[in-house]
Amino acid sequence: MASRPSSSSGMLAPENAAGHTALLIIDMINCWDFPDADKLLPRAAAIAPRIAALKARCRSASVPVIYANDNRGRWRSDFPALVGLSLGQGGAGAAITSSLQPDADDYFVLKPKHSAFFGTPLDLLLQHLDARRLILTGVASDQCVLATAMEAVMRDYAVVIPRDCVASQSVARNDTVLRQIEQFQKLPTTPGSRIRLVPRRSRGLK
Repeated sequence: MASRPSSSSGMLAPENAAGHTALLIIDMINCWDFPDADKLLPRAAAIAPRIAALKARCRSASVPVIYANDNRGRWRSDFPALVGLSLGQGGAGAAITSSLQPDADDYFVLKPKHSAFFGTPLDLLLQHLDARRLILTGVASDQCVLATAMEAVMRDYAVVIPRDCVASQSVARNDTVLRQIEQFQKLPTTPGSRIRLVPRRSRGLK
C-alpha cells in the first residue's frame, strides 16, 4: 500500500486525526424528498440521538467529524444551504438536523452517487487528516453506508460500522446488511458507545 502523506504536507486540514480515526455521518442532513423517504425518516430519527452521542465523544477525543451528503443533482448547491433547507422544512427531518447540526470545525463532502468517495475529495481529506480508520454512521445502511464501506476497504482503510448508528427502510433490511457486513466483509459492528476512539496499538485499528 502506498504511504499516505500526513497533514503537514498540505493545508486541507489543520490537525491530524486522533487515533488515526474519523467519523463519517452519511445522509442524515436531508430534506427527505426522495422515494421511500417516508419509510427511512422514522428509522433515521431513531438513530440520530445515538449518532449525536458518538459525535460528542469524537469531538471530545479530537476525532474529526465528516458529513457526507447527496448533492441530489444540485451541482450549484452547498452544504450550508442543505442544512438551512432541512431546518426550514420543519418536522422530523429538521429535528434530526438540529440534533446533528455541524460545528464550525467539522468537515463535509457532497457526493453525486452512493459512495462518499465517488466524485468527492474525501480520500484526499482523509490523507491530510492522517485518518486510516473510519467509523461509518447514517443511512441507508444497505445503500450509501455499504457502498462507502466497500470502497473504503478497497482503499485499505479500517472500517467500523456501529450497528446502533445505521438504519435502512426496515428493520429486516438493516438486520440483513449488518449480517452481511459481519459475516462476509468481516467488519466490526460494535455499538457506538463501545467503540474505542483511540485504539490500543496491541489491538490494532478495531
